[in-house]
Amino acid sequence: MTSLTSNRYVLLMDDDIPTEWLRAVLPLAVLAAVAEEDTYGYAVAQRLQAGGLGTVKGGTLYPVLNRLEADGLLTSSWREGVGGPGRKFFAATPAGRDHLARRSAAWHTFTEQARSLLPDPRSTR
Repeated sequence: MTSLTSNRYVLLMDDDIPTEWLRAVLPLAVLAAVAEEDTYGYAVAQRLQAGGLGTVKGGTLYPVLNRLEADGLLTSSWREGVGGPGRKFFAATPAGRDHLARRSAAWHTFTEQARSLLPDPRSTR
């Protein structure tokens, strides 16, 4: 993945998503991935990539997971690995699920409002 730096914007070449947008949505997307099922960091990264957010490296992902845990939105526990080392699994707390519901609604409202201000790239005008 190649990136271009122009002023203070860094664009990802394969999907043109500014990193500021990724930073803004990443905690919510991570919380949503964990709320789907108890999971570990690598699986969260795979889910985010499958969802179109690109490659999220451990140096970015694990601080987000730790911050969500410190905020009481996730819990973690170590589980034995099958044929390998143990893994730290994360689970959404009731407060995390409530936060996810409220913030997801707010995110959708925000993006709809922003969309109404921006030109539609599919428009022929």
